[in-house]
Amino acid sequence: MTLKIRLAVRDWDYLTPMILGDVSSSTLSVEVDRVSTMPVEIGGASPYNAGEASFSRHLTGLAQGESETVAVPNFLMRGFRHACIITRKDSPLTTIEALAGKRIGVTGWQDSGNTWTRAILRHAGVMTDDVAWYAGRLTADHPIQDRLGTFHQPGRIEAMPDEEPMMDSLARGWLDAVFTPFMPTGFFAPDSEFRQLLPDCRSAQVAYFHDVGYVPGIHLLTVDRSLVEAEPWVPQELSDLIDRSRAMWTEKRRRYAETTPFMLDEMLYTARSLPASWDASGVEANRKMTSDFIGQMHDQAILPRLLSVEDVFGAAEEARKIA
Repeated sequence: MTLKIRLAVRDWDYLTPMILGDVSSSTLSVEVDRVSTMPVEIGGASPYNAGEASFSRHLTGLAQGESETVAVPNFLMRGFRHACIITRKDSPLTTIEALAGKRIGVTGWQDSGNTWTRAILRHAGVMTDDVAWYAGRLTADHPIQDRLGTFHQPGRIEAMPDEEPMMDSLARGWLDAVFTPFMPTGFFAPDSEFRQLLPDCRSAQVAYFHDVGYVPGIHLLTVDRSLVEAEPWVPQELSDLIDRSRAMWTEKRRRYAETTPFMLDEMLYTARSLPASWDASGVEANRKMTSDFIGQMHDQAILPRLLSVEDVFGAAEEARKIA
């Protein structure tokens, strides 16, 4: 008998083989719902049995005693954050070190991506207190909302003055840089007034990988704990299915690379710059990265207490052994 579950995830194209049934499981049928906003409630009254979750927010909840979901060591979203630091095209800033003493805007203080981007600064010797931080909406099209929570620090971490959109502030020169996971409208236009901070993001990212040994995980797979307790085989089966979908997508992307003129170059650069295991799932493959992220969250005063890797993934590992 095949168990049917519903999975809520962002619109990741590597899941296409799973959605189309090109990869499947004899024991698990997965209905994939693509969602545009996070977080998504999993379990309970929610229609979803599993879903994509912010790494940062899951760890924060875990440290506060929340246990409704089980984290599976499969990172649905990974990425270097160097490319997410943008500035004006006419800015003299071209290095991470040059951000010391500057005003930087962030789309959310606790966000996993922004936590990793601040880790890049810390890696370069620029500590959190070396920067004046401002959280706010990226553009006027984005909603006005609290993006700091309890992390507000007068004179150090504040909301954007008068709720001014950060790209407007960057354009007029008040902000020196902005951290954003999604580029603003017009950023890709040849005449855009904005650019990435680093002239050669690729080289910086590869150098960072050689220093730390991983591509940072940003979102991870979570499963409703009640389902895991009833069917302990589900987390690993679902993780394996996602891995198989990702592997098939990569193979097909390499074959059918003409979706953009330089896609083949991109695929070649990744294959030749990083080991094939850069996106591997599993506890051991992600132990150092997970431990480093826990340390970063604690050092940045986001995580109230240190967790162990076993605290994070112990339930999924126990379920795997039982199954």
